[in-house]
Amino acid sequence: MDKNRLLSIQLTNEVQPKIVEIGGMEWVGYGDGEYKNAYPQYLIDLYNNSATHAAVVNATAAMIAGEDLVVEDTKDLTQYVAFKKFLADCGGNTTLHELTTKIAFDLKLQGGFALNIIWSKDKSKIAEIHHIPVEQVRVGKPDEYGKVTEYFLCSDWSQYRKKEHAPQRIAAFNTEDRSEPSQLLYTGLYSPALELYHTPDYVAATNWVQIDNLASDFHLNNISNGFSASYFINFANGVPTQEERRQIERQITQKFSGANNAGKFVLTFSDDTNSKPEIVPIQVSNADKQYTVLSELAVQNIMIGHRVTSPMLLGVKTEGQLGGRGELLQAHELYTNTVIKPFQSIILKALRKILAVNGIVLPISIEMAKPLNSMFDADTLKDVLTEDEIRAELGYAPKPKDEETVEESNYSLKEENALDLFLAEYGEEEDLENWEIVDEEEVGDEHEDFDFEYNLEKLELATTGRAYPNAKSEEDGEDKKGNLYRVRYYYNEDKGLKREKEGNSREFCSKMLAAGKVYRKEDILKMGKLPVNKGWGAGGADTYSIWLYKGGGNCHHRWYRRIYVTKLGDRPKNTDTVISTAKARSKGFSPKPHSKSERGVPIAPKRRADKGFIRK
Repeated sequence: MDKNRLLSIQLTNEVQPKIVEIGGMEWVGYGDGEYKNAYPQYLIDLYNNSATHAAVVNATAAMIAGEDLVVEDTKDLTQYVAFKKFLADCGGNTTLHELTTKIAFDLKLQGGFALNIIWSKDKSKIAEIHHIPVEQVRVGKPDEYGKVTEYFLCSDWSQYRKKEHAPQRIAAFNTEDRSEPSQLLYTGLYSPALELYHTPDYVAATNWVQIDNLASDFHLNNISNGFSASYFINFANGVPTQEERRQIERQITQKFSGANNAGKFVLTFSDDTNSKPEIVPIQVSNADKQYTVLSELAVQNIMIGHRVTSPMLLGVKTEGQLGGRGELLQAHELYTNTVIKPFQSIILKALRKILAVNGIVLPISIEMAKPLNSMFDADTLKDVLTEDEIRAELGYAPKPKDEETVEESNYSLKEENALDLFLAEYGEEEDLENWEIVDEEEVGDEHEDFDFEYNLEKLELATTGRAYPNAKSEEDGEDKKGNLYRVRYYYNEDKGLKREKEGNSREFCSKMLAAGKVYRKEDILKMGKLPVNKGWGAGGADTYSIWLYKGGGNCHHRWYRRIYVTKLGDRPKNTDTVISTAKARSKGFSPKPHSKSERGVPIAPKRRADKGFIRK
């Protein structure tokens, strides 16, 4: 029989690339075989071709990055302001948390991350840091002491010989040697048997990730080929020439085979039916079921490789798993402590090292994303948690009403001294050594319900939640560059009114003027709930709105607003615009009035139509 009558069949052979460090160039290669010096690309290919693996990597990276970078202690205001500036822009209009999100993904997928450190012109501090995709990095040969002093960057290592992809040398990050303005910091997980590179924590499960990929390819190819089986095709009308046989094969392939299933038939030729070959089919029983079982086994082992305690935690639903509340909470706590926090510690260690160069030595941490609000609906939360507990889980501060109730009860014990007690406990002396007044005017159009601080936030101010050096105010703010703002009010004469007799102020007004303090708006509103000026309320009541009615009927006083900015930070260029826009908003603020005759703005009572006498 002519051996050319039978066309050969070739089967594929999947081989996992080895993790090896190969020398021979200026840099040390990473990977062999099909992925020679391209092991990071192999990990990327696994990520792009396995839905289960990609879901775990994405969810874990997001948990590592958290909600934001925060400082646990802010006693040092100078360092805090410097940190906030760096947090807002660490280079190229990128926030530090955006940078952290990228390196968290690299750390999970590749087992390491790389940062480009840019020194300032005088080399005294770090001016910028940028993310470098870790697949572009190759380690330079260590020196005689085993220390890495340089790295090489290439956008495509498979084409590094081409001029446009020629590797570029970059010095290793070194705080002692700042001669080169651009340096590289490369760090990551510890990898056994590797001295220079870092491997991911799931490296033992890469075969199972590849099986998951191949199982999906199997089902895709079945669909592409109409779920058809492989065939033997025999022509019993003579044996054509070798070139004719190849032409027939090409035509049948183009006509009947899908792109992913080319060559999945055996083609033979014979002179007649008596000499055609005997076909013994090789059948795989229940192949679809075998692939289903194999796929489930792959998912299970991928989860084990990633150390996932509950697939539901990362959005992967497995058959027969209920995912109860207790299980999810325990899985979240275990995964956070054994996987997420160790990853975060590697990132924080690198960031602290960088920030320390700039004199920022603060206890920074990553704010963890809370799963509670996504795990339970609103009705369930209301049944098991208090209002303040729900607010805390959602990231909001507790409402101050409970605190006010306690304070009001304390004042009610000594009503005759309510004003003295208030003035002793509340109000601040102006700290003009650390704060600069950037705006001051009478509060003629600011409604009692208008939240000045909220509007400053909307105008590119972010709440700090802290006031320096005195008590926190809801009207303290901080712009994106770290400049802290403060809004305060003080009590004084309406300069446009003249008294018929001098020195005729009632006791409340005299004590307010003598105190000489500035107040937070919430303190002024709180004062309206205390008997600080008894008898001037509606129908002779002991409490009323001090913000609106000041000292009562015919009072000549009003509130004035001052806005401060800390002297320790650079004054932003848009301060005037921000403040003027906030004022415009306050003038246009018109909520539902408390009564038809009441104007909700704090003018001097003497100027009101009712002269400040509150009627029922």
